Order: sequence, then C-alpha cells, then structure tokens
Amino acid sequence: MKRYPSSIMATCCIPWDADGQFAEAIFRRSVRGMIDIGTKHLYLFGTAGEGYAVTDRQFDQIVKAFSEEMRKGGAEPMVGLIDLSLASIQERIERCRDFGVQRFQISLPSWSALNEKEMFQFFDLTCGRYTDCQFMHYNLMRTKKLISGKEYGRLADAHPNLVATKNCGDSLSHIQSLQLDAPQLQHFLSEAGYVYGSMFGECGILASFIMNWPKLNLLLEAGRRRDIDSMVTIQHEVRTVLRTLFDVVPDNRIDGSYDKLFEKMYHPDFPLRLQPPYIGSSDEEFHAFVKLLRERLPEWVPASEPELSH
Repeated sequence: MKRYPSSIMATCCIPWDADGQFAEAIFRRSVRGMIDIGTKHLYLFGTAGEGYAVTDRQFDQIVKAFSEEMRKGGAEPMVGLIDLSLASIQERIERCRDFGVQRFQISLPSWSALNEKEMFQFFDLTCGRYTDCQFMHYNLMRTKKLISGKEYGRLADAHPNLVATKNCGDSLSHIQSLQLDAPQLQHFLSEAGYVYGSMFGECGILASFIMNWPKLNLLLEAGRRRDIDSMVTIQHEVRTVLRTLFDVVPDNRIDGSYDKLFEKMYHPDFPLRLQPPYIGSSDEEFHAFVKLLRERLPEWVPASEPELSH
C-alpha cells in the first residue's frame, strides 16, 4: 500500500511586483485556477517556487495566503523547505504548523554533501521529530547527495510519515530502484520518468514545466493502464514543448524562469521576474515562445492566451 495517492503534483510559482514585493492577489488567483482546472496536489517553495530565495517574513506571508486558498478549494497545502540550516527548517515547520500545515517537502542541506549518518540524522530530526506531519523528499543533485531507492527503503522503515519522493531525473536504473526498493513510498516522477516508472507499479507525475492539464491527466491514466503507446505519444509532445522552449530561451537559467512562462499563458498578468540575483525570462521571450509553440503544437497553448502584442 502506498502512503500517498497517485496524482499529478504541481508547483506554485510566486509573482513579484516591480518593487520585488509579493503580488498576493495574482498568486491567490493562480492557486485557485490550478485547483479548479488542474490538480489539488500543489506544493509551495520548490526550486521553481523560489523556496531558496524568500525571507522569513515573505515565507510566512506566502504560506498564509497559500494555505487559505488551498483550504477554500478543499485541498491540503504542502510547503517546501529549502535551507542550509536544519534549525531554520525546524523553525519553519513549527511556524507552518501554526497555520495548520501538516504536509512538507524537504530537501537535504546543500553546503556540503551529507554522509550516510548525517543523512539519517536529518530525517530523524524532521520526520522523526514531527510525527504528526507528512513529508515528501525532494531528491536532487543540487544538494550534492542523491538518495537511492535502497536508502529510501531504509528511511521509510524508520519513518512511517515519510510518504513520498520527488525525483526529476530520468535515469532508468534509479527509477527502477525507487519502485522496487521503496515500494511503500509514492514516487513523483517527471513526465519522461513516469512513462518508465509506471511499468514497475503505481507512481505519480511531477508536472515539471508543463501545464496542459488534459494531456497530463491522459498521461496519468495511461500509466495506470500501462498503455505504453498512449504514454509514448504524449511524451513525444512533451519533448516537443521542451525543445520549443529551449529553442527560444537559454537553457542556463534557474527553473522558475521557465515555469513562469507557462504560468503566464494561463494568467496574462503574471510577472516573469525572479528574486535577484536570478534572471527571469523577458516578455519578448514569452511572446516568441508562445508563437513558436502555437505553430508546432497549437493544442498546448491555452485558448485564453492573449494576442501576441506588446
């Protein structure tokens, strides 16, 4: 039995106004939109959500708005925690619990790669300390340590409230190990990884850059049926979307620079800027991307997307 349901898991981007302040009204509308047409399994403060960049004041302000909108939509909020300090992560967990948040996405501290003893201590002092909460681990090489399927199996045995993982890579051996060595955890995989992972059992989709909810739902259902032909067809379209993106926008930026382009397709007033020193995409890049995507895959451009004029 999986500890967390199979679903589409998606990030919430943070809009910043021209003064670098949280654009709360735009954010609330964006969260409501994803709940209404996309998925109720949303998380805050991954890499695309700039969880590495927010101050404590911004963190509390955004968590409050997010948790309120999720509850209005009948959904449970999940908050990401990215920090070099375990003590700061613990403090943020405790403040989130004051808002009624009990689901968290954690990643390892990244100043130096943790050894095995340090890694297990990190989970002891998060999952083991807050047993009334559920945790999903964000597994990425930015932390300098990629947790294996066998290690997840041991961690899951030690912590019943470790319920899921988020893995963006597409290594076939790694995905197979996740599914076979830690089968009790729900593994959320990228669109490409999901095609392979679903051959070994139930898993979930991490909506990496893609916001085409009808196609993502078709991909999820095809994986449940193990319908390889349908999954490969949809995955080919996903690859075309990503190829189109990088034909227009440089591929050396941080994740939010790309995610906000997709967000802006659904909410035209969504600002593309990131917290400095990171550079967001420009309006010119947005218009060029949408124009090229409409030529290659018109059904991937929302019907409500505005005319391409400045």
